[in-house]
Amino acid sequence: MTELIEKYLPNVYELGWSVDGGWLDAIQATLYMTFWSFIIGGLLGLVLGLFLVLTGPRGVIANRPIFWVLDKFVSVFRAIPFIILVAVLSGVTKFIVGTTIEATAALVPLSAATFPFFARQVQVVFSELDSGVIEASQASGATLWDIIKVYLSEGLPELIRVSTVTLISLVGETAMAGAIGAGGLGDFAISQGYQYSRHDVTFVAALLIVLLIFLIQFFGDFLTRRLSHR
Repeated sequence: MTELIEKYLPNVYELGWSVDGGWLDAIQATLYMTFWSFIIGGLLGLVLGLFLVLTGPRGVIANRPIFWVLDKFVSVFRAIPFIILVAVLSGVTKFIVGTTIEATAALVPLSAATFPFFARQVQVVFSELDSGVIEASQASGATLWDIIKVYLSEGLPELIRVSTVTLISLVGETAMAGAIGAGGLGDFAISQGYQYSRHDVTFVAALLIVLLIFLIQFFGDFLTRRLSHR
């Protein structure tokens, strides 16, 4: 296998697997950015999406002013392209992390891009739940926390599905972040492949990104099916 890679993908072989700045570092950087950005942005998006439903017109704690503020806040952040968001938040990123480059610095704009996207999807998921289940919980004297747990329990399969969509979108954004200094497979495809006309490096980096997306989709679909028939 090594001989075949060296023969047909010479530039890929030259960059190495486990050396500093090699393929392993690029894969780890992509996974690091994807995982932590989803954890941070996903949790914020989950809370925000939940409160959009709870304070909405038919929510259990309906509050029009609060809903309007939250709704517009999400809409504004969703409207900003990721590459512009990186620039807009550069000062915040430097204040929090101390730098605007490398994988850790990318977590700030990546999380900021993730939470409004995920919040809207969470809002849709909870809004489409059977209202009778929520009304029954209210009629039985359930507290607000009890109702939140009902939302989370009833919406879990769909939450897994929209989490899969969010993760796939996030992988694409990590590739974009990599192109502006955050490292990862996106950086490899551009700085080590495209800029030096090393087409085999660009191809393999793109292939690894596609493989990662495929794995996320596969496990997301698997979990959604399992939870839907529990």
